[in-house]
Parts: sequence; structure tokens; C-alpha cells
Amino acid sequence: MPKKTIFITFFLISTFYLFAQHTKYNQPYLIVISLDGFRWDYPEIYHLSHFDSIAQIGVKARSIQPCFPTVTFPNHYSMATGLYPDHHGIVQNKFYVPSMKLTYKIGDQKTVMDGRFYGGEPIWVTAEKQGLKTASFYWVGSEASIKERQPTYWKVYENKIPFNQRIDTVINWLQLPEEKRPHLVLFYLPEPDGISHDFGPISKENKDMVTYLDSLMWIFVNKLKTLAIGNEINVIITSDHGMSALNKDKNIIIDNYLKPEWIKGIYGYNPSYNISANDNCIDSIYFSLKGISHLNIWKTKDVPKRFHYNKNERIGDLVLLADSSWSISRKKDKPPYGGAHGYDNENMDMHGIFYAFGPIFKNNFIKDSFSNILLYPLMAHILQLKPSPSDGKLIEIQDILK
Repeated sequence: MPKKTIFITFFLISTFYLFAQHTKYNQPYLIVISLDGFRWDYPEIYHLSHFDSIAQIGVKARSIQPCFPTVTFPNHYSMATGLYPDHHGIVQNKFYVPSMKLTYKIGDQKTVMDGRFYGGEPIWVTAEKQGLKTASFYWVGSEASIKERQPTYWKVYENKIPFNQRIDTVINWLQLPEEKRPHLVLFYLPEPDGISHDFGPISKENKDMVTYLDSLMWIFVNKLKTLAIGNEINVIITSDHGMSALNKDKNIIIDNYLKPEWIKGIYGYNPSYNISANDNCIDSIYFSLKGISHLNIWKTKDVPKRFHYNKNERIGDLVLLADSSWSISRKKDKPPYGGAHGYDNENMDMHGIFYAFGPIFKNNFIKDSFSNILLYPLMAHILQLKPSPSDGKLIEIQDILK
């Protein structure tokens, strides 16, 4: 082989090796934290100084708008996939799938871990397919094998682990040797959702919880600073929905208007339900509930287009939605109290928070409200991944980036 050819070959191999090393060791890092039910205006209501500090070093959105229905599982999976629930199939926290003859329900480990329920491509699958290690601490869908993939590191949901211990686990993941270290970490905390369900969004108990979470996020920020890769890490802190106060005198008991023989199944939770009707009973249900004050009822095909919620078989035949601050309950239910979510996603009480900081984000930048389906293309862009098709477009959120 001529010397010139040998030199060119050696040069190309060396260049490729250096490029591969550069790509491997300069791959961006991203941590996404979801605080369940953390309403967009809590930082102002409760004077959360640490969130204010985070906003100064990065980006703060006025709010992030959840998809309809404004409940936990559909929205966490929408954040992960960039798809509306109608398109990814997790249409409620509980729903029936006619083609599978199975019911999906949060808390039912068997169904939660069954990948057949999950459509679309969550960000950890996109990343793992493209050679990136990922980790999930309780993100919806990560316990299932989706497209035959899961995060490199993941956990079966168990709510007894203290929050500070969960933070330490994430920090430990980020201290692993480079070849084992995840570059994407999804991290879920179930509060202040639980507290505000019990006591309402404006309460001493909720104030104590969000103040604690404010401090916890600042502890996490400072722990990141101690890492060798700390200045390379991008962080998003967000939430799946907000919370609205309930009034026990604003309650519609739908069982008072329905005959059991009309109903195949009722799925969901106050204030949003989906109904599957027995044969030839759709109109009976519809006309029995239509016209009740503060109750919206639609045949599924007629659900307003802005909800993006009218085609999937899992929705059933009819969709019920209470007006803001009103409740829908069954005879067996306790009277409404505390707080609830699930309302119209244009109701600001349903909106969540969005804060972000790190090398890719602008500093001290305020963003208008935007939909949570934009998180998937944003995450893919930050991680330099080719995204799967989604309902969100990066251009709508690109102005938060440097």
C-alpha cells in the first residue's frame, strides 16, 4: 500500500476515533423532575424563594398546560412522548381497552408493567435506541417494556422511600463511571398532589409541603454543583397538572340519573369520567345527563376539538366533565372535599410549573405558557437525538434556548 494511502487511512481512522470519543464524552446531560400537582402559581402564593432563585439562573414559564384530561398518568406519558392521550393511549388513570378486553388502572402493577398499553415512543426509548443510557425514578411507563426497551436504570413504584433518599439515588447515578452513567434522568415526586387533595390547594398543610419541596429543589441544585459534571447538566423542573379547591355543596351524583343496565363501565375520577355504554344505550345515558347544570356531556366523537380527545377506542362512548370547582361523584363516594384536578385544561388552576436551567438554557428568561407536549421534542433536542414523530413542535419552545 502506498505511503500516501496509508497516511490517509490512518488519518481517517484517527479522526473517526476522536470524533467518537468527543461524541461519547460530550453528550449532554438532562434531568427532568416532575412534582405531581404543583400548581403554576404556588411560588407566588407561598413566596417560594428558591424557585425564584432558579428562575434567575435559567428559564421560567408562566405555566405549562397539561393535556386533557388533566390527570397524572395521561400527562406524564404525554410529556414523555409528545403525544396527546388520544394518540398514545393512556387516556385516563383508569380505562378499558376493548381490543384487549383488559382494564388499565394505576396501582395495578400487572397492567402498569404491560407494554401493550403504551403507544408512541417515550424519550427514554428514543435515547436508548440511539445508544444513550437513561434512568427513571418512577416515571409513568418506565416500568413497562415499550418497543422492547426500558431505561437502563428503573424502579418499581413504591411510595415509602423518603424524598431526600430519592435525590441521593439520582446523584449516585450521576457519579457512576462514564460508561455506566445515564445522560437522561426522569425523576418523579408524588407531592404536593396528595396533600392538596386532602386539604385543598390553599391550606396550611399544602403551604408546608410546597415550602419543603422548594427547599428540596434547592438542595438538589446545590448537590449538582458538587459533581465533576455539574456544570454540564441541564435540568427541567415541571409538573403534570395543578389543583382546584372543591366545594361540598357543588356536587352532581350521576347515579341519580342513570340506570345500571345502561352502563358497561364508568372509568375515571372526579371531575372527569368516561362511560362505556351497553348496546343501544348511548342515547339513554346522553339525554339523561344532558342539561344538568354544571355538567358537560359529549358523545366521544363530539368532544371539542381543542381537547384532542375524540378518536381512541379506550375513551369509550361518552365523556363527562364538571365545570370548574364542581364535582361529579357516585353514590358510594364520600362528599367532595379538599382539592381535585381533571378539569378543562384551559382552567388556569390546572396548569403546572416549568423551570429550567443549565448550559443550553437562557438566563433569567420568562416564557409564555405552553403545552406539555412540547417537552418531548425539547428533550430530544437537548440530548442531540433524532425524535420520533410527535404532536409537539420544537420551534414553539426554541426561544428558551441559548
